[in-house]
Amino acid sequence: MKNRYVVFGILFFSLFLFGGICLSFAQDIKTRFKERLPIILDLKAQGIIGETNQGYLDFVGAERKRQDIVEAENRDRRIVYEEIAKQQNTTVEKVGQRRALQLRDLAAPGHFVQDNAGNWYRK
Repeated sequence: MKNRYVVFGILFFSLFLFGGICLSFAQDIKTRFKERLPIILDLKAQGIIGETNQGYLDFVGAERKRQDIVEAENRDRRIVYEEIAKQQNTTVEKVGQRRALQLRDLAAPGHFVQDNAGNWYRK
């Protein structure tokens, strides 16, 4: 879990460093990420959600428990990816795919992630 905080910290530091989104707005997103993290980790541990190969959360099966949290997380991730894409002169999709690789590496044993073809597997 410590690694996740480090990665989020790096993402937000890069946003501040390059002058992407304003400091207070970025802080709001960071706070929302931290607030949702325990719920997301619980949903992952239950096998309800996993990390996609596009850098977003999605449901692994039919159960849609806490869909509001998943949608909010994905909205904020999209905002961060858009800012990084602007700074790096690339696409949001590329940023998400690169982030997906990091998230796959950081995933805890037993959590679901997608391979490059979009198939779910437990790490």
